[in-house]
Amino acid sequence: MQTPRRMVRSALVATALVACAAVAAPVAIAAGATAGGPTSAAAPSSGDVPTLTLPEPTGPLPVGMTPIHLVDEERADPWRPEERRELMVSLWYPAVPNREPAPYTTEAVSAAVVKGAGLPVAPDILTTVETHSSDRARALPGRRPLVVLSPGASLSRESLTSLAEDLASRGYVVAGVDHTYEARGVEFPDGRVTGCLLCEREDSTELGAWVAQGRSVDLGFVLDELTHGRLWRYAPTIDARHIAVVGHSLGGAAAAVTIVDDPRVDAGINLDGTFHLDFPETGMDRPFLMLGSASHEPPAKDGADWPDNLARLGAGQWLQIPTANHSSFTDQLLLLEQLGMPLPGEFVGGARGIEITNAYAGAFLDRHLRGMSSPLLDGPSDAYPEVEFRG
Repeated sequence: MQTPRRMVRSALVATALVACAAVAAPVAIAAGATAGGPTSAAAPSSGDVPTLTLPEPTGPLPVGMTPIHLVDEERADPWRPEERRELMVSLWYPAVPNREPAPYTTEAVSAAVVKGAGLPVAPDILTTVETHSSDRARALPGRRPLVVLSPGASLSRESLTSLAEDLASRGYVVAGVDHTYEARGVEFPDGRVTGCLLCEREDSTELGAWVAQGRSVDLGFVLDELTHGRLWRYAPTIDARHIAVVGHSLGGAAAAVTIVDDPRVDAGINLDGTFHLDFPETGMDRPFLMLGSASHEPPAKDGADWPDNLARLGAGQWLQIPTANHSSFTDQLLLLEQLGMPLPGEFVGGARGIEITNAYAGAFLDRHLRGMSSPLLDGPSDAYPEVEFRG
C-alpha cells in the first residue's frame, strides 16, 4: 500500500473518526463523539422504558449467534506490546432456532458505551436491545460464504448486528470483530474489560493509516482461525473459497487494506469510511463497493480520497446517500431514535438507513460471492430513491 496522500487529522482521531465532514451534528450511540461534544439530545422522560429492537432480517433462514475468543500467540498487541493480541468475535450464521435470544452486548460493554457517549440513560440499556438471533444455536448444514465485519473507531462489534443478522439470514457466515483497545469496551470470557486507547490518541498524524493496517492483521488472523476449523465447532460450514470483508468508518479503511493485502478476500465494502491508505496506482481488480454519505464529495477535507480510489478500481462501485449520517450505516442512529434522542437535521431515518445498507451490501455480496443476479446494482431504483450512483 502507498503512504497516505494527506495527513490524518489528529482532531478527527480525538473524536473517534465519526463526525461527517458535511454535517456538524452529533453521531451516535457507541461513537461517543460529536462535532461539539457528547450528544445533547434530551433524555427520555422519567418513567419511560423504551423498547429497543433491531429490524427483522430479510432472508428466509433463522439465525444463530456464537461469541468466540481468539488469542494470537505469535503477535504482540500493537497497543500494549507486553500482551499477546486478543480478539472477541461474534459469529452469526444460519441456524436451528432455540428459545434463547442472543444478547446484543454485555452489561460491561453497554456501560462503557453509555459513559463514553455521555448518554443520559441507564448504563445497561444496550443489554435490552432485542436481537433476531438464537444464542449459540446449532448451525444448519451446508457450505456458506464468509463475511468479516470491522466496526468504526471506538465502536464495538454489536454496532453492526443488524447487517450481520440480515446477511446470515440470507445464507452467510458473518464474523464481527472487536478490535481490542480501539472500542469503548471489549469484554473477555474471564470478565476483563478493555477500554479505548485509540480514543486517547492525538499525537500522530498517520494514526488512521497505522490503525487500518493493524486491523487488517486482525482480520487476517480471524480468517486463519475460521478457515482452518479451529475453535468453532461449525467452522466446516464455511466456504473458504468465497470471502468478503466489510467495514464501517475506520473499519472500511481496514477492509480496503485487507482486500489489497490478502489474496483470500474476494470482495470488500467500505461503509462511509475515509480510506487513509489509497489503493495501489496500478489498480485493484477485485470488486469493492463504496457506500457512503455526501461527506466524500470534493472538496470535503476528510473524504476526498473516494473519487481517486474509485478510479483505481477495475470492478467497483460508488453509491452515495446524500441524506445519510455517518451512523446511518450501523445500528446507532436507529437506537438513538428509539431512545427518544434523534439527531438534529434532516437525515434518512435509522431504520431506513439500515434497510438501504443491508439491501445494497447484500446485493453486492450475492453478486460477487455467490454469482447471483443483483439488478439493484445496475442503476437507480424506485425502491431506494435516496441512493445515487456515482460510478
